[in-house]
Amino acid sequence: MKVTRVYADKQGESHFADDEYPLHDRGSIGRLSEPIPARSVIFRTNQPAYDYDWHVAPQRQFIVLLDGAIEIEVSDGDRRTFRGGDLLMVEDTTGKGHKTRNTEQLERRSVFIVLDETALQKG
Repeated sequence: MKVTRVYADKQGESHFADDEYPLHDRGSIGRLSEPIPARSVIFRTNQPAYDYDWHVAPQRQFIVLLDGAIEIEVSDGDRRTFRGGDLLMVEDTTGKGHKTRNTEQLERRSVFIVLDETALQKG
């Protein structure tokens, strides 16, 4: 499963990386990844004019885009567009951060899955 990661390097510059989460055949129920410990789930809507200037992620979290489209710009100058069904991992909790804006004049829905950092450190 492809997940685009937004991360900060040691100098605080933010970048994109394309990660692949392996899926394993589980027979009639489909292909599943290994479990990833989560702390909470947050549902969100954004107004059509959403345009959020430079900011860091509040915590390491997956973002599942349900609909709409956004453009994210990272501090190295790269920009990418994401649409409903795309998966992001934002972990640039320090550094210069990223910008996010709606590219369609529609309300947008997404789900944040906040990672359980204490469980991840143990594993």
